[in-house]
Amino acid sequence: MSEQMMQGKVVIVTGAGRGIGREIALQMARHGARVVVNDVGVSVTGHATDEDPAQEVVELIRREGGQAIVNRDSVADWACANRIVEAAVDTYGRIDSVVNNAGILRDRIFHQMAPEDFEEVVRVHLFGSFNVSRAAASHFRAQQGGTFVHMTSSSGLIGNVGQANYAAAKLGIVGLSRSIALDMARYGVRSNCISPFAWSRMVGSIPADDPAQAARVEKIKRLTPDGIAALAVFLCSDAASAVNGQIFTMRRNEVFLMSQPRPVRSLHRGEGWTAQAFAAHLLPAFAPSFVPPDVSASVFGWDPV
Repeated sequence: MSEQMMQGKVVIVTGAGRGIGREIALQMARHGARVVVNDVGVSVTGHATDEDPAQEVVELIRREGGQAIVNRDSVADWACANRIVEAAVDTYGRIDSVVNNAGILRDRIFHQMAPEDFEEVVRVHLFGSFNVSRAAASHFRAQQGGTFVHMTSSSGLIGNVGQANYAAAKLGIVGLSRSIALDMARYGVRSNCISPFAWSRMVGSIPADDPAQAARVEKIKRLTPDGIAALAVFLCSDAASAVNGQIFTMRRNEVFLMSQPRPVRSLHRGEGWTAQAFAAHLLPAFAPSFVPPDVSASVFGWDPV
């Protein structure tokens, strides 16, 4: 197998100016891809800044001998998302892969969360993933092939405190990816999710108000994005042609295949159900199989390998 697993392919990476997205863009280019580096250059909360991280990444790729262009359109807007895809097609003549990585955070405990904070986070993460994916889907259908990699999160898959907006968006992305995998498999299109553990600007916004939380943050700082980027390259490459509709978690040197909802226990009652019958039969039968309201740190309670 060629060392450059993405040779000749054209890849869009959204939110590619910093953190995980930056590393994915760099590794895609090092594997031979021509990369559209999309980043609007905003803060972690989605507010405007004077930074131009996308240009920095493109310059680095070009210095290493790769090919890349800058795109600063917002994934949250349908017309802008179409321009991201058009930039790839206009410049390189095709589009082979989309990595939906762009995102913002506006954490609040649920009873304090403003509607606009919920809407903006969902719009960037979930609507953004739909917008760019849908814009690329017509090209993938016409060329009978293409790949999507979407960034989900343990906040949605498992849970975290103060992230109802982020968790809802990230679990919604899982449903979006699964639907794309089902709808577009006939056209040779694949769609998978990565739930990454890595230090980034978004993770850096986690409060460290007590010693336990501070210790957890220090451990997360050791989680670099290179393994996550390598997994994204693999999933977008032809080597992963048999992988579709899956969810992977990457944590330093550990990779996990995550479960997806399936029936756990069942009951039937020939005479039908009443509220009293549920109380009498459902609770004792199902309670041992209930999933506790854990947070991500409880499920992944050991130090990263």
